[in-house]
Amino acid sequence: MNIDRIKNVYLIGVGGIGMSGLARYFHHLGYLVSGYDKTETILTSELIAEGIGIVFEDSENIIPSIFIENVDETLVIYTPAVPKDSKIVQAFKHSGHILHKRSEVLGFISSSKFTIAIAGTHGKTTTSTLVAHILQDSGFDCSAFLGGISINYDSNVLFSSSNIMVVEADEFDRSFLTLHPDIAVVTSMDADHLDIYGDHQHLIDSFRLFIGQVKDGGTRIVREGLDLPATWYYDIDEGADIYASNIRIIEGDFYFDYHNGEDAIKDIQLGIPGRHNVGNAVAAIAAAKVCGVPDEAIKHALARFKGIKRRFQYIVKNKREIYIDDYAHHPKELEACFEAVKSIYPDHKLTVLFQPHLFSRTRDFIDDFAKVLSSDGIGKLILLPIYPAREMPIDGVSSEWLLDKIELSDKVLLSPDGALKYIKEERPELILTVGAGDIDRLVKPIKEILTND
Repeated sequence: MNIDRIKNVYLIGVGGIGMSGLARYFHHLGYLVSGYDKTETILTSELIAEGIGIVFEDSENIIPSIFIENVDETLVIYTPAVPKDSKIVQAFKHSGHILHKRSEVLGFISSSKFTIAIAGTHGKTTTSTLVAHILQDSGFDCSAFLGGISINYDSNVLFSSSNIMVVEADEFDRSFLTLHPDIAVVTSMDADHLDIYGDHQHLIDSFRLFIGQVKDGGTRIVREGLDLPATWYYDIDEGADIYASNIRIIEGDFYFDYHNGEDAIKDIQLGIPGRHNVGNAVAAIAAAKVCGVPDEAIKHALARFKGIKRRFQYIVKNKREIYIDDYAHHPKELEACFEAVKSIYPDHKLTVLFQPHLFSRTRDFIDDFAKVLSSDGIGKLILLPIYPAREMPIDGVSSEWLLDKIELSDKVLLSPDGALKYIKEERPELILTVGAGDIDRLVKPIKEILTND
């Protein structure tokens, strides 16, 4: 791919969090950028407002001719989530274009940079955003491609003339194997994406390949307990090379001490809650220190970190009601999220709205989902229908099946409208919405219910 000749960029599936980051990146550099997505969302509306043309009809007739005709000057990027028989995909192929995956382009962009890549089946978005924020807030600066919208910067991409680039390394479809980082962080590698990998061992094998692609002399920062080679292993408990101690909650804020051998940073205030996020912060600190960020700058940055949209994001927080929204969609993520909520609000009745994501994930982890959703910390569970995303239904796999397996006295399966009706009538004191599908469409109406008497 000769990017020096490129003047135009077309993204098929532009509304995804990763694809939208590339759209913003090329638009910032002055390229003519356009794209297609099947669904109009808040994110696509933001891209349009920024000057990026987007269509929502899968038709070759609405592709601007400049993208189709100028083959040598047009870069076409697609996401595997778009069906291969898409009319727009086929139109570009028939016109002689070579289509590139997002991961290929990201690998090319980062190849000439000092790259910090954060991978993991969960924790990677928060950790990569923490690393980017520490560098940005401390004045070291960096470019960054993030898997979520940073609240500090209201974006999923950061621009800088610095040679440092922070990249969220996605294991889906083995995308992270296009990267050759200088610093690699692996936060977790629990079984997931088994529709792609087939079994857990193949997922682990891909992580081994990823960590093996770190450049000579590079740094590997790996969660304690993962069977991967590392420069340092980290954890939230003493025993790892790098760890947190003295974890405590003061007026709802998490504080901890950081240790790496004789090196220590005391009394760090973390701007987001949860013991799992303390672990993410430990990894981010280690990466930032490799880049030379001073301890006091790290402390200052972490205290000012506001988090990521849909990662333990407070939507409503007043004396009467608390509403938190989170992207958790894997049993391990749900467990960490529930633990964080109850550690801060142990005396509140927790009402959980959960939307399962993918039929295959629900099937593969049905017992794990049932166990975590049966937690004693949940006062009431509202289960929504499964969000299919790229999948067709699987016989026998449904939210009804999951609900039957959940051992909780107060549980119910509702439609999104039914869930809103319940909240309006009952006004729960502590609400948590969780899921990776379109449950985020409920955030605004729930907020309106709770803030308008």
